[in-house]
Amino acid sequence: MTATARSLDTEQPATPLQRQGTAALTLGALGVVYGDIGTSPLYTVKEIFAPATGVALNAHNLIGAVSVIFWALMLVVTLKYVILILRADNRGEGGGLALTALAAHAVRSRPALRHALLLLGVFGATLFYGDSVITPAISVLGAMEGLQLVTPLLAPYVVPITVVIVVGLFTVQRFGTGLVGKLFGPIIVLWFVTLGAIGVVHIVEQPAILSALNPVHAWTFLLERGWYVFAAVGAIVLALTGAEALYADMGHFGRKPIQLAWTGLVLPGLALNYMGQGALLMADPTAIENPFYRLFPEAFVLPALVLATLAAIIASQAVISGAYSMTKQAIQLGFLPRMAIKYTSAREAGQIYMPAVNWVLMAGVVAAVVGFGSSSALAGAYGIAVTLTMMITTVLTYFVVSEGWRLPKPLAIGATVFFLAIDVLLVAGCAVKFFDGGWFPLALGLVLFGLMSTWSRGRERVLQGIRRDGLELQAFIDSLDPKTMHRAERTAVYPVADPGTVPQALLHNLKHNQVLHERNVVLTVKFHEVPWVPMNERVEVQALGHSFWRVTLHFGFMNTPDVPKALALTESHGLRIPVFETSYFLSRETVVPTSGGGMWRWRERLFAAMSHNAGGVVDFFRLPGNAVVELGTRVPI
Repeated sequence: MTATARSLDTEQPATPLQRQGTAALTLGALGVVYGDIGTSPLYTVKEIFAPATGVALNAHNLIGAVSVIFWALMLVVTLKYVILILRADNRGEGGGLALTALAAHAVRSRPALRHALLLLGVFGATLFYGDSVITPAISVLGAMEGLQLVTPLLAPYVVPITVVIVVGLFTVQRFGTGLVGKLFGPIIVLWFVTLGAIGVVHIVEQPAILSALNPVHAWTFLLERGWYVFAAVGAIVLALTGAEALYADMGHFGRKPIQLAWTGLVLPGLALNYMGQGALLMADPTAIENPFYRLFPEAFVLPALVLATLAAIIASQAVISGAYSMTKQAIQLGFLPRMAIKYTSAREAGQIYMPAVNWVLMAGVVAAVVGFGSSSALAGAYGIAVTLTMMITTVLTYFVVSEGWRLPKPLAIGATVFFLAIDVLLVAGCAVKFFDGGWFPLALGLVLFGLMSTWSRGRERVLQGIRRDGLELQAFIDSLDPKTMHRAERTAVYPVADPGTVPQALLHNLKHNQVLHERNVVLTVKFHEVPWVPMNERVEVQALGHSFWRVTLHFGFMNTPDVPKALALTESHGLRIPVFETSYFLSRETVVPTSGGGMWRWRERLFAAMSHNAGGVVDFFRLPGNAVVELGTRVPI
């Protein structure tokens, strides 16, 4: 079959707003979308005034720093994501790969540019995995560090307890998130209400912090930093982590619920809490050791710690689930080999569990917790992957707005330059932390990009090899004399990558078994750069003569294909494929690296190893295991 595929669903589900009301979806969006950005107050303010930034702790700088945070939330999150980018939906879906597909489609008449945008988008997607490793680590560590305020005797246990929580979180993933998901919304509502309420208490005591609403203070703060502005911005960007989740989860909740949740609760809660921390530090500079937990009276620190831990777990769950979805999309777009996917809900196709991704992520998170040891140390690693992703999103959105929506060039260019200027400042601010841990997510992203690009290029080489060495299908069929051959009274389905050549499994079947089936279907599965392909566009059937048919199944990268179920649709096209009278003959490809194949030798070997360890076609396409015959073939690249 073509490049890649996976899963079970066969038609686009009802949109979120068709299944639930806006209120229910807004509550769900609070629980899933905003967990990451909602835990940023745990560590952001403390990092802004860390010694490495060179920002002195005084009232003037507190007002300026809080002002920068507030206006960053307004410009980057509200204006860029909530108002603009949420409109760039790919048939209702959002996220890096969905936006990449949208941008690539907008420039489809320019192949070189399209390919470049695809690679750029894939690189942006790989950076998401860095976020998926660091978010659980920094969120849970930041919450657990409150134990030191309960009693300093617990300080040595912060890292071990964090590791236990992280391992437990990843261990329960296989049971699905449906039950826990119902609890996410109310807990996060309580979290943001608490953030805002405790912030108001301190704002009332130090109303001067309200001056931070004036953008002049933000501008002045940045100008006064000189070259140290990048160090300050590298800490301030921690307040924006999680912004990409707004767009990535649009397909689950819809644009309106995400916008309502942000403007109605999340933004006010965050703004009030950051101003509350600023007010607290104006009154008591010694609270800088942990300004978030010091907001609370001593009797309320432990309840705040419990609530913060729950919020951190929710934030972690959101990026873990996002990593599963991102991997599935990458597989179906042809950038990763097949992997096992388990569906944890009979009703929601989007609730999946990928064992390989889960355990690799867990190992990465535990390594980050143990290796860095504190939220302050992890803050150095946090940000560079997120800000690079933001920059890539801005570039891709330009092509969607300019080429896809056909908005006036001056407007598209002006908006892009404005947001790119902000993105460049954020990336530069995080780049100064490269040797303090910023290398970690970047290195992870580059390794994953190497794997993805190698797999994509290797699949191209395999297809070229099949076309080069294969027999032309129609000529082969025309040369057959079915009357002289043994006929099996069953249907044979031959899944192939190239529908124009004779399936190797068919040649092996004729050579070794000397039999031709009553009906022979040459099947190709194609995945498109759209999230969903509707049922009325799912199947193409072409009669080739001598009881041969060419069938093409079409899926989007969010569809979860069940091939036998999809083949039932061929009956309306005049081809009946009985479920219990059909055999599937698969060509098991063994990739053989060769010299002069158009790829570096190490990449050929890497691709061969990835191909060897790829998940089985049977589970991937939901083929009945007792009706599958696999025949091996060697493919040089």
